[in-house]
Amino acid sequence: MKIRFVSRNDYKVQEVQTILKDAGVEVIAVKHSIDEIQTEDVNNLVRDKLLKAFKIVGRPVFVEHTGLYIESLNDFPGGLTQIFWDRLQADKFSLLFGNSENTNLVAKTIIGYCDSSQIHLFEGAIKGNISTEPRGNKDFQWDCIFIPEGETQTFAEMGSKKNEISMRKIAFDNFKAFLTKGSK
Repeated sequence: MKIRFVSRNDYKVQEVQTILKDAGVEVIAVKHSIDEIQTEDVNNLVRDKLLKAFKIVGRPVFVEHTGLYIESLNDFPGGLTQIFWDRLQADKFSLLFGNSENTNLVAKTIIGYCDSSQIHLFEGAIKGNISTEPRGNKDFQWDCIFIPEGETQTFAEMGSKKNEISMRKIAFDNFKAFLTKGSK
């Protein structure tokens, strides 16, 4: 089965291909920029992004949106994480939030899939803490500041272990279960 994945982020595409490789799914990357609506309602954001992607691709397609929900900020920035991160970057983010009294946060991924007849959403979440300073490679955005609950390393320091425990893995496991059930 071939499914298109609309993303301009090579790291996400590579990670998703690794996660889905054993599901009998060939992920075809469609490098296209989709303007996202700015809302705190992440499900609406993903639905909107998915419909725009389907209009571009015209066949089964999925999109992915991952956000950080910082406990001390009442779960902000959530769906607005990209704007927040682009403005602050790793060093400033850690300085502001990794050194505070409460460093708890949740990383949440929502996958939207459209097979032309319906929209399906799949979610994965993992609790963690913000590191006091960026650690590991800074190329994949906030992986260098996110320490999963029960771990001592940031996602960026974990290498491939991240793909075994991440919020994206949980969401894609749910997606795989749906695809496997649908193909039987």
